[in-house]
Amino acid sequence: MKISLAFLATIFSIGIVNAQSIVYPKTKKVNQRDNYFGTEIRDPYRWLEDDNSEETKQWVLAQNKVTEDYISKIPFRTKVKSRLTTLWNFPKASSPFKAGSNYFMYSNDGLQNQFVLNILRGGIHAKPEVFINPNLLSKDGTVNLSNIAASKDGEFLAYTLSKAGSDWGEINVKKTSNGKKLNDKLEWIKFSGISWKGNGFYYSRYDAPDSASILKGKNEYHKVYYHTIGDEQKNDRLVYDDNTHPNRNFNAEVTDDQDYLVISASEGSGGNNVIVQDLTKSNSPFITLIPSFNKKNRVIDNIGSKFYVLTNDNASNYKLVIIDANDLSAVSKVIIPESNIVLQDVVPGNGNFIVKYMKDATSLLKIFDYNGTFISDIPLENIGTVDQISADKKDENLFYSFISFTTPSIIYHFNLKSKLQEVYFKSTLDFNAANYEIKEKFYFSKDSTQVPIFIVHKKGLVMNGNNPTLLFGYGGFNISLTPEFKIERLVFLENGGVFAMPCLRGGGEYGENWHEAGTGLKKQNVFDDYIAAAEYLIKENYTKPSKLAISGRSNGGLLVGAVMTQRPELFKVALPTVGVMDMLRYHTFTIGWAWKRDYGSSEDETNFRNLLSYSPLHTIKDSRLKVIEYPATLVITGDHDDRVVPAHSFKFIATLQEKYRGNNPVMIRIDMNAGHASATALGSSKPVSKQINEQTDIFTFLMYNLGMKIK
Repeated sequence: MKISLAFLATIFSIGIVNAQSIVYPKTKKVNQRDNYFGTEIRDPYRWLEDDNSEETKQWVLAQNKVTEDYISKIPFRTKVKSRLTTLWNFPKASSPFKAGSNYFMYSNDGLQNQFVLNILRGGIHAKPEVFINPNLLSKDGTVNLSNIAASKDGEFLAYTLSKAGSDWGEINVKKTSNGKKLNDKLEWIKFSGISWKGNGFYYSRYDAPDSASILKGKNEYHKVYYHTIGDEQKNDRLVYDDNTHPNRNFNAEVTDDQDYLVISASEGSGGNNVIVQDLTKSNSPFITLIPSFNKKNRVIDNIGSKFYVLTNDNASNYKLVIIDANDLSAVSKVIIPESNIVLQDVVPGNGNFIVKYMKDATSLLKIFDYNGTFISDIPLENIGTVDQISADKKDENLFYSFISFTTPSIIYHFNLKSKLQEVYFKSTLDFNAANYEIKEKFYFSKDSTQVPIFIVHKKGLVMNGNNPTLLFGYGGFNISLTPEFKIERLVFLENGGVFAMPCLRGGGEYGENWHEAGTGLKKQNVFDDYIAAAEYLIKENYTKPSKLAISGRSNGGLLVGAVMTQRPELFKVALPTVGVMDMLRYHTFTIGWAWKRDYGSSEDETNFRNLLSYSPLHTIKDSRLKVIEYPATLVITGDHDDRVVPAHSFKFIATLQEKYRGNNPVMIRIDMNAGHASATALGSSKPVSKQINEQTDIFTFLMYNLGMKIK
C-alpha cells in the first residue's frame, strides 16, 4: 500500500502518551441518510464500508499511525513483548486422531507461526513425521491449515488452506504413503467440512464472487458437491442445493459405515434440519429425517437406517435419541435423556459413547453404551474444559485435552477397555500455576437471575477494591464460555491483575433456555448480566471503576461496545475486538444474515427499535453537548475480516473520535493481512508473530491505562 506523506501530514499530527494531546485523523463525513419506519438514521461514515477504496486505505494507515505513536511511547511496551514472547515459547500439541493404520496430530515447537500437521505411521507411539508445514507456504506465516479429513482407508488426506485470516479456503489433497501433493485444487470454499466416500469426498462451497465483494459481499446459495480425486473442480458433481432459499448453509457428512450421506441445513444460528441419502442404492432420494429448523440437531452415528441424534428438541439441555429413516412415523426413542446439566457432545468409541457434559460451565466426561446405560466416569481435574475428544468406533484409544485458566492443554490417553488413563502430552512453560487461585462464584443480575463467574488471581490477593481487573465476556449464539488458557493473560496476572469471566445469558452454559434468554428482544439481558458482573466485582472489593477493564471479541465486541455506551462511568478501559457495531446493517455483509436468529434485523420495525436501543455505533452520545467520560478505548480489527467486516469497527471509532472530548484515548488498531478468527488450542489463522505483536499492544494499552506497574 503506497501512502503519500503529504496526505498524512494534512490529516493528523503526532500524538503522545498524554491522551489530551492526541490529534486524531479527521474523518470525512457524507450526507448518507436512511429511513427506517419513519425514523431517519444518519450514516456519515458509510464510505468506510468500501475497504477497497484508496481513501479508506489512507484512513486506515493514518489511524494506525496515531495508535502506534501512542503505544510506542508507553515505557514498558518492550517489557510486555519480551515477557509475552518468553511465555509463548513452549511446545504445544493436539490430541492424535486415527486415519487407517496411522494417526495424525498437530504440534508447534513454541514460536512457529502456524501449527504443523504430523503423521504417526503405524500407531500412537510412532515418531511424529512432518506431513504438512504451513509455515513454509508464506513468508509472513499468514497461510493457515484450517480443516483436514483423511479417507476411510487412510490413503489420502484432504486439507483446507486459508490466507490472511479470510474465511475463504482452498482444498488440496496429499497421499499419506509418500506425502505427495496431488493436482486437485478446489476454490471458493467457506463454512465447509470434508467427508470422504470412495475415491472422493463431499464438500460445500459458494459460487465465485466478483473481485470487489470477496471480503464483504453477501454469502448466498451454498451448495454441496462431490469431488473425485484427479478431476478438475469444474467436473465436480452438484449433490445438493436450494435455489429457493439463498440463505441456507449446508454441511455434508458420510456415516462411519459409508452407507449414508447426511446433510444438515441451517438458516442461521437458530437450528438445523437433517436429510439423509442411502448411498448403497443408485440415485436414491433424500429422506427428511428432521424437517424443522427450530432446534439444533446433530447425527452422531447410525446402525443401518437408525440414526443417533443429539438434539435440543423439547430438551433445553439436550438429549440423545434414535430416529429411524425407514419409519419416520415412529416416535423417536430416547437413549440418553435430558438431565439437569448440559449434554454437550457425544463421540463413538470402542462400541460405546463418550459423553461430554457441562455443569456450571465446567466439563464432565462419562461413558455410556449404545442402549444409554451408564458405564463409568472418566476422572478429570476440578475446574477446566475438555476439548479435542478423539476416538474411533472400533478402537480402544481415547484421547482428549484438558485446559484450565492457568494451565495449557494437557493431552490424556484413556484406554476404553482397561479404563487406564495416562498423560500423553504435557507442556512445560515459564509460569508457576500453583501461585494462582481459580474460583467460581455466583452473582445476581438486574432481574435476579443467578449468573456464574470465574475469577483468577494470585493467591493472597488483598481485597482492597484497588486491584486492576479485566472482565471478559461473550453472551451469544449458544456459545459457552468455559475455562480456557490464553497466554497473553498470564502477563496481566503476573503483574497483580484479576481476570474475571462471567457466563452471560445468550451463551449455552445452561442449555437452550439460557441461550434464548439473551437473544432478539431479550438481548439487553446480556448487557445487564455483564454490567451486574462489574458491579459484583466492585461490591466484593476486587476492584473499582478506575481499575476495571472490559474485553470481548466478535459478539463480545458488540457486548463491550454496548455496555461502554450504556454505563461509561463503570469502566476505565474498553477493548472491543472485531465487534459487531452497526446493528442496523450487520446483515448486509458476508455471512451477517445468519445472525438474525440471535439479533433480529432492522427489516422488522419492532426489531429495528430494539437494535437501535443498543447498537454501539448509534448509542455514542455527543460529549460536546454533555460531559461524558468514555473509557480509554482500543478498538481491534483486521483488514481481511470477512466475517465481521472491519467497517463495523471503522465507523464506530470514527464516530467516537468525532463525539468524544474527554481525557481518555479512543483509538483503533487495524491489523494488516489479518482476519476474524481468534487463537485456539490449535493456534489461529493469525500467525504467532502477529498474535504476539497484537497482544503486546493490547495489554500495554490496557495496563498503562489501569495505572499498573510492570515488573
